Amino acid sequence: MQTRNKFMDDMSQLMTNAMGVAQGAKDEAENAMKSMMDRWLADRDFVTREEFDAVRAMAQKAREENEALKARIEALENK
Repeated sequence: MQTRNKFMDDMSQLMTNAMGVAQGAKDEAENAMKSMMDRWLADRDFVTREEFDAVRAMAQKAREENEALKARIEALENK
């Protein structure tokens, strides 16, 4: 016959509750750290990937136009 031990039941319930509290504290700490990092990054004037790609494309186009103009100038000078 199996008897239920009240002390072991209470300890099991206490450990289950402690794990729930620990998980909640972990989630709260992660959210606080993410929020702090987001604020820190926002204060740093970093550009987004989209902004970087747009400026990079503009610079590439300007280089290509510069090379084309250079070729035209050389052609005109050779006349």
